[in-house]
Amino acid sequence: MRAKFKGPIIQRRSQIDGSTTDQRLLDSRGASDWVHTDPWRVLRMQAELVEGFGALAELGPAVSVFGSARLGPDHPSYAVAEVLGRRLAEEGFTVITGGGPGAMEAANKGASEAGGVSVGLGIELPWESGLNDWVDVGVNFRYFFARKTMFVKYSQGFAVLPGGLGTLDEMFEAATLAQTGKITSFPIVLLGTAYWQGLVDWMRDTQLAEGTIRQEDIDRLVLTDDVEEVVALMVAAREVDPS
Repeated sequence: MRAKFKGPIIQRRSQIDGSTTDQRLLDSRGASDWVHTDPWRVLRMQAELVEGFGALAELGPAVSVFGSARLGPDHPSYAVAEVLGRRLAEEGFTVITGGGPGAMEAANKGASEAGGVSVGLGIELPWESGLNDWVDVGVNFRYFFARKTMFVKYSQGFAVLPGGLGTLDEMFEAATLAQTGKITSFPIVLLGTAYWQGLVDWMRDTQLAEGTIRQEDIDRLVLTDDVEEVVALMVAAREVDPS
């Protein structure tokens, strides 16, 4: 049965609405009655931040794992994500994902089966139906910015498997925050060189050549096919900042 999650609220059947909270916030078309409701949205945003902080504050060292929701169990990256989740848990990390299917589900599964803490930070979307079954601690968000805050605040690094626009969004946000000094000691590891090499080559051959980025911006992105290298980088970052 199709279901839609709006933060802590679930909708089914005829009660499913046709838009998301973010869409209504950002859409300036139509009637102007939204002017009178925006102040109340601020309270909802505040509540999401408070709920997220309360749920995640005592997780300990954590790593966020990103990747496509569209990669099924038969995809090679699904197996890689599962191994990564397990190895991170074995090294004492909480594993945080977007809580969806595909690579996220695999990482949550690996962490949970290894006895680690498996976290899912869900988001209200028109085509997804809640958190995967391997999430042990889950928080559903209405607003992307509140969810992104949780990823960055409670993670010591990002491991990025093959993914689409959402994965790119999270990866480049982390790279931007590191570039601007908003976060430090923050590994960003791209797992799957065949998938990611073309992007990094374009950054070097086009962006760097045009002077729109610096070499250190590219150097922040570590490419590998080795799960153990990912884990080692996260352990090293934890030793620099053991909080």
